[in-house]
Amino acid sequence: MRSEARVVVIGGGVVGAGTLYHLAKKGWSDVVLIERRELTSGSTWHAAGLLPLFNMSYSVGRIHKYSVELYATLQEETGQDVGFRRVSNIRLARTRDRWDEYMTYKNIADTLGVRVEVLTPAQVKEIWPLCETDGLIGAIRHPDDGYIQPADLTQAFAIGARARGAEIHRFTTVTGIARTGDGRWRVETDKGAIGCEHVVCATGNFARKTGAMVGLDIPVIPVEHQYIVTEPHPEIVARHRQGLPEMGVLRESDSGWYMREEAGGLILGPYEKGAPCCYVDGPDAGSEYELFQEELDRLGPHIEAAIARVPVFGEVGVKKVYNGAIAYTPDGSPIIGPAWDLPNFWLNEGHSFGVTAAGGAGWQLAEWIVDGEPTIDMGGVDPRRFGPHATRGYLKAKNEEAYANVFTVHYPDEERAAARPLRRSPVHERMAALGAVFGSVYGWERPNWFAPEGYGLDEADLGREDVLLAENHPPVKPGERPRERWSFRRSNYFEHVGREVRRVHEAVGIQDLTAFAKYAVSGPGAEAWLDRILANRLPQKTGRIGLAHMLAQNGGVRAEFTVYREGPERFYLVGMGSAERHDFDTLSKLRPRDGSVDLQAITTQIGVLGLAGPHARDVLQSVTDTDLSNAAFPWLTGKNIDLGWANAKALRVNFVGELGFELHLPVETTAYAFDLLMEAGQAWGIAPYGVRAMDSMRLEKSYRVLPRELSIEYAALESGLERFVKPDKGDFLGREALLARQAHGFANRFVTLEVYDVTDADARGNEALTRNGALVGRATSGGFGWRTGKSLALGMVRPDLGEIGTELDIVILGKPHRCMVIGESPHDPENARLRG
Repeated sequence: MRSEARVVVIGGGVVGAGTLYHLAKKGWSDVVLIERRELTSGSTWHAAGLLPLFNMSYSVGRIHKYSVELYATLQEETGQDVGFRRVSNIRLARTRDRWDEYMTYKNIADTLGVRVEVLTPAQVKEIWPLCETDGLIGAIRHPDDGYIQPADLTQAFAIGARARGAEIHRFTTVTGIARTGDGRWRVETDKGAIGCEHVVCATGNFARKTGAMVGLDIPVIPVEHQYIVTEPHPEIVARHRQGLPEMGVLRESDSGWYMREEAGGLILGPYEKGAPCCYVDGPDAGSEYELFQEELDRLGPHIEAAIARVPVFGEVGVKKVYNGAIAYTPDGSPIIGPAWDLPNFWLNEGHSFGVTAAGGAGWQLAEWIVDGEPTIDMGGVDPRRFGPHATRGYLKAKNEEAYANVFTVHYPDEERAAARPLRRSPVHERMAALGAVFGSVYGWERPNWFAPEGYGLDEADLGREDVLLAENHPPVKPGERPRERWSFRRSNYFEHVGREVRRVHEAVGIQDLTAFAKYAVSGPGAEAWLDRILANRLPQKTGRIGLAHMLAQNGGVRAEFTVYREGPERFYLVGMGSAERHDFDTLSKLRPRDGSVDLQAITTQIGVLGLAGPHARDVLQSVTDTDLSNAAFPWLTGKNIDLGWANAKALRVNFVGELGFELHLPVETTAYAFDLLMEAGQAWGIAPYGVRAMDSMRLEKSYRVLPRELSIEYAALESGLERFVKPDKGDFLGREALLARQAHGFANRFVTLEVYDVTDADARGNEALTRNGALVGRATSGGFGWRTGKSLALGMVRPDLGEIGTELDIVILGKPHRCMVIGESPHDPENARLRG
């Protein structure tokens, strides 16, 4: 075994082998894979091998698409038959919500270039004659979907990697991982040590044990998954003898199972509630080809539903029940990318659909390692989307929840309940008493909207249909009524959000913004450092505020910050709450090591209240002796002010396009300040508002957000950030790549769209934008603008179609709507209300 390598990949399952293959394919031949037993001896060996292209995540959808396309070529390249069978995949729909989900997904698929066919029940019967079609609305079909043999796929990756110079060492156990004095890594094994620049952790069920070697609490815990393999059935055997095509993969999502043919019989894979986490601290040292005792009682309702839909399943004997561990994360998506705090330590873990993702995950990780940047937006799978709040207890609750929800309808507004409430701001209970209906981001509870006192929904309001998986609202306590129905359409909270917007627009609203991420940057090198990593000019005077973006190496957008200059060497940065670990890790790794810059994450030290509306100044002025007049306290400035008995950092900014202030206070005085403002604000009609009202208002201002309108996939100038990107200020991160892309010509242009003839369903993002039937772009966000009275969408289109007045079509839930490019900021385009 060599003593030096460029990269060491730990883990010889399909994910690790796929990573090694792609690193070698990128031209890095001095790469090594270490596997403690035989290749595929972990969860890969018992995987069913399905290749579902369906995924509501843009990032994961891109990864899966690449994988399936790659797998079709591997046998020709490597000589290894991977058992790829492109038999198609049919997903049945029994409810309107499920159909809405499928139509929403079809939009994502159309923008990704994934083929999706819409089937009638009769067409389902033609393709799958053993399927009963009573009660079906219809189905969608992926003609390019199918299944593969996981062990053979892994071997193909290994063959392809070895052919390019990579080494694979089986029956070699990693015993330790440590940083060396020269900043490299040293991987200790029972057969010697390897020094390397990069380490990739792809250890599946062992992820937490591997992470512990370097002090990482990796947010992965496996869950038990069972599937049943039957004896052959005469009708299926007869079909094969007649030379009829395989019926493909069948999924009845509303009953939580998939089914496919296997050697003349069937495989049934249910996803049940109550499947437990396993290997919480990792498997034992001797684990290999390991299964758990089956527990068929848990699968009873799913088996009954499967027999009702495919009666022949009840006519065959059970050959084998597999109950094996599948790695999960709290949101069900994998973690692919850099580890936090550790340079050149990479994670490719948490794959609940590892066979499908292995090719794409390896592809993007290799791009990231070799070139310094992925080529697609990986925000949805970035390991740093989880923070320190993702403890072992949190993971057990959330991962079991993620498993139980694999087949539930994935509503765009759903808020899953496990491990909540966890992180609560000082005004959480006050907001709850005012009717807050909470959502969660990065573990924080945030009011999404506010329900009137005593408000609740009855069963008739919920309209749940009679299927096994039918939850369309958050769980409630005994005796309580749900206050929210999840939907792809305008749901019950639609009018209540409108009421909040009107209150902000006409009077004054107050919002809890404590979940914002906050950072303190100081030191003699702070200004020069920030100037090098941010694309905008920094505020030059103390008390001034600017919006600045950190670009990726390719000229796309990596992060966004409000920058407040507190002094000659002191800056206060505010960023996205959901991106705190990502942004802090990125800043930390860029920070000079000469001691000239001090960087601190201070989120939990500071509470934040937003005050917005034409009477915001009146309310605030009544509780402070600081002059808040426009002349003394103009837009985009900040001051330290007394707030009654408390002190606050008052910033004259907001994200809703009205006169307003953000009040950043010591966390321990936030509740006091809230009470003070609420009491003072009664004279002006103050009321709280939530995230959904804020999102409606930001659409009316054409405000961009990560990862929708801003992304590493879009150059910053494609996203219309000319006001905030200053190439003439001198060198900064991503500048040269941005200018090169500009010289080459951008592929996209940011637009604001008005959508016509909308009745009960607005755009939400990821809708296809077409012209004369051809795909010309995608919506990135959408919703209803209450101040303008318009259904709006933001999006990216072909540059020649970005002129005001250009008419396009947008597809919402399968129905095309006419839309038109309109000017930016349809509400108050001159910013008169902000500046007032």
